[in-house]
Amino acid sequence: ARVFTMPRWWLLLLPAMLATSMSAAGMILQAGTGRVPPLSLHAKSVSTTQTLLYMEAQCKRPCGLQSVLVSTFATECCRSSRIFMAVEAPTESSDFPGPLSATEQMARAATFWTRVFPVLTSYLQVYFAIQFRERLLGQCLDEEECELTWSAQHERGADVVAKVIQDLKGFYVKTGQIIASREDLFPKQYTERLAGLTDLLDPMPVSLVKAVISQELLHDGEAFSDVFAEFDDEPLGAASVAQVHRAVLTEAYGGGEVAVKVQRPAIESKLMGDVAAIKALAKSVRGVDVIPVDYYLVFTEIEAQLAEEFDFVKEASAMERIGDALCLDADGAPRTPPLVTPRPVSGLVSKRVLVMDYLKGEPLSRAVEAMRERGIDPSGPEGQIFGRRLLSALTEAFGMTILGSGFFHADPHPGNIFVLDDGRIGLIDFGQVKQISGRARATLSKIMVALADRVSDTAPAELEKISKLALELGVKLKPGTPAEGPAATAMWLFDGSVKQLPGGFDLGELSANSPVAVLESFPQDLVLVGRSTVLIKGVASRLNITWSLAQQWAPIARRVLKPSLRRTDGRLRLRTVLRLFKQWFLAKADAAFLRLPPPMRRVAAAWTLRISRARTRRAEQHRQTLAPST
Repeated sequence: ARVFTMPRWWLLLLPAMLATSMSAAGMILQAGTGRVPPLSLHAKSVSTTQTLLYMEAQCKRPCGLQSVLVSTFATECCRSSRIFMAVEAPTESSDFPGPLSATEQMARAATFWTRVFPVLTSYLQVYFAIQFRERLLGQCLDEEECELTWSAQHERGADVVAKVIQDLKGFYVKTGQIIASREDLFPKQYTERLAGLTDLLDPMPVSLVKAVISQELLHDGEAFSDVFAEFDDEPLGAASVAQVHRAVLTEAYGGGEVAVKVQRPAIESKLMGDVAAIKALAKSVRGVDVIPVDYYLVFTEIEAQLAEEFDFVKEASAMERIGDALCLDADGAPRTPPLVTPRPVSGLVSKRVLVMDYLKGEPLSRAVEAMRERGIDPSGPEGQIFGRRLLSALTEAFGMTILGSGFFHADPHPGNIFVLDDGRIGLIDFGQVKQISGRARATLSKIMVALADRVSDTAPAELEKISKLALELGVKLKPGTPAEGPAATAMWLFDGSVKQLPGGFDLGELSANSPVAVLESFPQDLVLVGRSTVLIKGVASRLNITWSLAQQWAPIARRVLKPSLRRTDGRLRLRTVLRLFKQWFLAKADAAFLRLPPPMRRVAAAWTLRISRARTRRAEQHRQTLAPST
């Protein structure tokens, strides 16, 4: 463990783990040295056999194992490519890029694999070199030398992964976004190198952007300038599906600053082909004991959600629905939303263009840099206060939507979360949303309450109750798993304050003894719920803040399980008025805090942080005093 601090079974997972990066296990070591040139297939139709022969001939470094893996992978990709070509509609204009052909999709997937796979051999070379020195030569590396060796390997791997993603783009960008958001799971070389993928990548030329807008929004005889008084040539952000520009509407359309989201022409076939390629890898390793999660199930759910992301009319509807849910409490009374969400502009929404409110701020991926520019130390009291406010906003918003309505934002990553200029937190990009059933919401709520109300992490009665609820939710564990397995899984996923898991499980997500390792299957409807919780856990870990989702979601869960009767006479209750006044006061206090001179702001932040920590300690002490009584 001193020489190679990561479990050896990771080495078996490296190729599949990078491609199926929705889960953290094994992805640290994935990269590629990519000396195999990309395929250049130009034929309109090609058989699988011909493709494999071509790929074999193009391989500059023949390797029997590599040839077998690439051949199997290409076969699956070829099938997927043909399916997508069968349903792809022709482009509407010859000026727009056309969809990828079947051979282009297959070549693209094979290029990814052939460039990523060689990194496995590079990691294996380092590993076996260390083993050879230790076991055969008796030369034992000290911890510092070992750390330097692996750090250099991570640097090389991170550079290759970033280059592959930047070259291929498409859905692989989302892979990089996930890695960049999980500092708790990946070496800093990977997270830092991929951080730039979250908000700006390969922008379309503005001429193409305006052509799409003109085709989608303008009426006959209407000019671009009749709708937009200003339109920035430089995009605010460019993602895999679309890019966004700031603009100002003319008075005829209401005026004011807006954000204009424009879909990349013919992008659907590329992204769906990328997902099909990743699913092919996940399917090939499905059921392997050393792989802790059913990645095929994960990407099947993502594929279904991604198919909805290409219709901006649906996204506008989802944006309105989630915005309304965050602005109303359980009684239906108005409240200050925990997150700011944009609203679509009526009359300026189509399938490929969405005009919405403009949120002025910085994406979370650049928050640390922005704080330093303002003279704020990210690790100081002000940074800690910001971190807690960020966690509170995300936790409350996702708790309200997941447990409250069951309809929630399903694609959270640092590029979609904004720190606004006024200090509030914003959430954008509602292309991927998910609706879970009322039964699932009720069971999730019961789990949150059971976790929050428990007074011990080892009491058999409490663990049995939590385990039954987890099994009722649809979680299935491998045969022979300890009886505490379901409870340990729930505690690991929803309670970051736990110090030790029951049943002898490890807290480390990448440990071979993690609750993730004993999961046989996870309910498909809740895969994206897990993605949201993983995001919040990752933010908490990055900020070094102990955070329990169960404790924070328990009040919402209790309201879901015991809904209050809403008033129908149109009158406001006194408690509603008081709650609104409290929210108004806190908003004013936050604004006043931001206007303080930096020295005074640091002092105020230090006192606020001290009070918050004292409350947390008292709550923990109270919980510990109750534990012996059980």
